[in-house]
Amino acid sequence: MSAAPVPLGSGGKELSKPPTDGISNLRFSNHSDHLLVSSWDKTVRLYDANANVLKGEFLHGGPVLDCCFHDDSSGFSACADNTVRRYVFGSGKEDILGRHDAPVRCVEYSYAAGQVITGSWDKTLKCWDVRGASGPEHTLVGTYPQPERVYSLSLVGNKLVVATAGRHINVYDLRNMSQPEQRRESSLKYQTRCVRCYPNGTGYALSSVEGRVAMEFFDMSEAAQTKKYAFKCHRKSENGRDIVYPVNAMAFHPIYGTFATGGCDGYVNVWDGINKKRLYQYSKYPTSISALSFSRDGRLLAVASSYTFEEGDIPHEPDAIFIRSVNEVEVKPKPKTVPAPS
Repeated sequence: MSAAPVPLGSGGKELSKPPTDGISNLRFSNHSDHLLVSSWDKTVRLYDANANVLKGEFLHGGPVLDCCFHDDSSGFSACADNTVRRYVFGSGKEDILGRHDAPVRCVEYSYAAGQVITGSWDKTLKCWDVRGASGPEHTLVGTYPQPERVYSLSLVGNKLVVATAGRHINVYDLRNMSQPEQRRESSLKYQTRCVRCYPNGTGYALSSVEGRVAMEFFDMSEAAQTKKYAFKCHRKSENGRDIVYPVNAMAFHPIYGTFATGGCDGYVNVWDGINKKRLYQYSKYPTSISALSFSRDGRLLAVASSYTFEEGDIPHEPDAIFIRSVNEVEVKPKPKTVPAPS
């Protein structure tokens, strides 16, 4: 990636009434500027990000490791007490969709399949039909063994990418989950932290604990595979020594297909993956970036500034959520300049 000087932007406005412990994820709705936030403080919180209002809070039996929307009126959570839960925001009603045999690390809702997909440290993926009968296990569509603990999931259309411990990557077609379409190994040498599919459905980005991101493609033809590459990020040089930070979070811009990365260095960078350039760097946040999400129209970016205990239990800044208004210059790819004919 090109390391040309990049403009710095301010952090954005801070949401009031943030979680009181680590923020595991945050997600904008596909229908509004509502923001769903999961936390180690055993809550899922619903905010109106524009109005800076906490609209609802749901308490769990353990830390909440992930959350996602169903629609604007309901959502799902993945909990360390092994449960997968559904909430109806307006009524405060909740029920348990089902359980894993270990903490549930990831949850995604597929609009294409009408199913909830969960990944757990029990080394399985489960699919749930939320339209089925309520109550534990009635909604279970299938259980799919994985090579290791599930760390991250991402969906685009009918494609599902599963990243596990041991640097395994499984790519599924949701219409035929009997076995992965592709079994891969991460091209990065160190543990996977996050996987996110490209909005155009051609591949996925993968980040690691060792300050790198890999850009991968589903098409296994030689021509397509020559386009894949990896780049270093979220690093600094100090006294001639390279200090490397985990890349915890990635989010793709829904309009331009550029993407933001967030690291344990407290920085958020925006990248143009096609032209291999860094477009922007926001001014440093108080602590590690644990999660990122663009709003449906790409005009807002939610940033979780939340210490991820990479240096153990030490004093750290309070957990906070910042909402940035995104300017086009920060996320729009710059046209390649063609030298004038001599």
